[in-house]
Amino acid sequence: MVFILTGRIQAEQVPDLEALLKSESSDRDIVLDLRQVKLVDRDAVQFLAGCEAAGAELRNYSAYIREWITQEKNAMQRREAENAADLAG
Repeated sequence: MVFILTGRIQAEQVPDLEALLKSESSDRDIVLDLRQVKLVDRDAVQFLAGCEAAGAELRNYSAYIREWITQEKNAMQRREAENAADLAG
């Protein structure tokens, strides 16, 4: 299932996008085509990073979006590691 996103993705759109993706059958591969996305905010980037981590494929994104997603994923991994360390000791 390919979803083509356009324009801006901001915090206000994230709940609708989450609902849309949840409404799709879980046995389908999800692809988010970002070719026409020109602007994102941090909430949108966190959403996209979460989608990718859950197995969705991101396609045709601009370099700045890819870099920001990578930074957010790294930050999430650091937070998880810190939380695990806090629980362990």
